[in-house]
This record gives sequence, structure tokens and C-alpha cells, in this order.
Amino acid sequence: MSMHGTEVRAAREAIVAGYRALDSSGLMHGSAGNVSARVGDTMLITPSGIDTARLTAEGLVAMSLDGRVQGAGLPSSEWRMHAGVYLRHPQAQAIVHTHADACVALACLRRDLPAFHYMVAGFGGDDVRCAAYAPFGSQRLAWLAADALEARTACLLANHGMLARGATVMAAVAATRRLETLCRQYLLALQAGEPVLLDADELREVHGRYAHYGCGPMPG
Repeated sequence: MSMHGTEVRAAREAIVAGYRALDSSGLMHGSAGNVSARVGDTMLITPSGIDTARLTAEGLVAMSLDGRVQGAGLPSSEWRMHAGVYLRHPQAQAIVHTHADACVALACLRRDLPAFHYMVAGFGGDDVRCAAYAPFGSQRLAWLAADALEARTACLLANHGMLARGATVMAAVAATRRLETLCRQYLLALQAGEPVLLDADELREVHGRYAHYGCGPMPG
């Protein structure tokens, strides 16, 4: 097997492992979500309407970033969103999109996730943006998501769900877990009142600490 073939095989196995990890964590409801990885100019993505029980490495769809399927299979209806992020953010090597409960709840309020907790800064900025609404599967949604991910590793999608990018599939999975936890905690805090947000000086210190912390923001 060539070096490129080895990379493709490893990416296929990583996508399946990541998808199963999301499902076992309760973050992937049925087929409402998708995972992809980039290998060179090729994107590997979960097929349309797949669930964990039927997903295989061989069943993933390979395609170019302009939408040309390479081989067989029908890609996820959200392939444009994945491709748009890869095109706008070349450092991204993997993407996770889910309809995780707390992320969906906050996205349906069309609210950013503010710096109510220092871990919000771990996504690269002072908040996690909520991209404006656009129909699922649309090119407009792809560009809105790419915009929301500027200098960030995750975002919410209005009335839809969330998206995370990372240097590896498991990094994007980990970001998804963290975002779901923080959205749930923020929603809990809102039930008691309006959470006190970290101010600019406090956030500056947090970012400085993350810069020297082994488990800081994901690269890319």
C-alpha cells in the first residue's frame, strides 16, 4: 500500500472510530450528524442517512472539495459545509457536525456561547459564535459556518446544531464533547439568572495560561 493509500486507510478508520465515539457519548442521534477528514485534496465523509450500526470504513464517500464524488456512494447532505470549512481553513484536517442536545438548544436561541466559564476560551477566542440561519445542506450555510469558525475551532449553527474542526478526528470529537458540556452548563446557569461573564482582563489572562498549557486550545 502506498503512503497515500496508508493515509486514506488511517483517515477512514479514524472517521468510523470518531463517529462511534460520538454515538456512545450520546452526541450522535441516529443519522443526524456527520464526520469527515481531509487527505490532501480529497475529503472523506460519512454517507447520507447512515447510522453507527451500518457505518464501515469502506462505505465512506471520497470526494473533491468542489463536490465531485470519487468512486461510489452518496455523501452526507452537509458535504458543502465540510468542504467550505476545509477551503476557508486549510489547517483543519477533520470536522464533526452533530445535533447534540444542549448545542441545539442554545443554537435555537440564536445566541453565542459567551465567556461564562474560562474553558470557552479553549476554542480560540472570547466566545463560541452562533452562525446565522441558513437551510441545511446549502452553500450559504457552508460559508456562514466557515465565517463563524474564523479564529475558532467550534461554532453553533442557528436552529440546527454545532460544528467543530481539528487537526485530527479525535480532536474534533473532543471539542464536540467540551462544547456540549459548556452549552449545557450555560443553559443551567441561565435558569438561575444571568451568568457573570469574564471581563477582558480576565480573558487575557486565561488566553495566556492556555498558551502554555498542554491541554490548551486545539491547533488549527
